[in-house]
Amino acid sequence: MSEAKRTTDHKTIRRWAEERGGHPASVRSTARKGEDAGILRIDFDPKDEKLDRISWEDFFEKFDQEGLVFLYQDKTTDGGTSRFHKFVEHEMAEQKR
Repeated sequence: MSEAKRTTDHKTIRRWAEERGGHPASVRSTARKGEDAGILRIDFDPKDEKLDRISWEDFFEKFDQEGLVFLYQDKTTDGGTSRFHKFVEHEMAEQKR
C-alpha cells in the first residue's frame, strides 16, 4: 500500500499538482470575490464546474493563512501516478502521525 506524504512546501505542492495537470482552485460557493479564496482544491481536467481556478499566489496565501498541510500520494498501489491529495489543518496532520 502506498503511503501518504505531508508537506507545507509551496514548491513541492505546485510541482506535484502541475505534474498531474492540476490547477489551484477554490470551491465557488465558499469564495468571497476579492476577499477570500474559500475552500481550496486542486482542479484536474476536465474542469469541475463547481470550482473556480485561482492563481498560485492566492492559493498559497489562503493555504498559509489557514495553517493547512497538504497530504498527498505519489504512486498508487499498482505503481501508477496518484492524484490522491487532501488539505488538512496542521493540528489534524499532527494527530495522524
